[in-house]
Amino acid sequence: MGSTFLSTLVEIYLQFFEELTIRHWLENGEISYYRRYVDDIIIIFDQNKMNKELIINCMINIHKYLEFKLAEKKSNNITYLDFSSHRNNNDLLLGIHRKPKQTDTTKHCTFNP
Repeated sequence: MGSTFLSTLVEIYLQFFEELTIRHWLENGEISYYRRYVDDIIIIFDQNKMNKELIINCMINIHKYLEFKLAEKKSNNITYLDFSSHRNNNDLLLGIHRKPKQTDTTKHCTFNP
């Protein structure tokens, strides 16, 4: 667990970045939706107005120690935080997303790595 000060500093830094870049994209209509919760970000954009490479390059170049991983929509499904959404024609179905976990591993109580 990191220092409280560092998490506050990262939050301020990301808000500054959002003010410079994301706000511009939203005002120009290049992206239609942007939300961030701590370090999870969802961006919805029209591929005719914006391309994902530009977004990825911008996010990667925020700072050399910040890492950005892209999770694209797969077969009309998007997961964000613990929610999943599925688009079927004009309907949007929401559900709970459970991350896969490995359950077949057990360790003896005297195990000491």
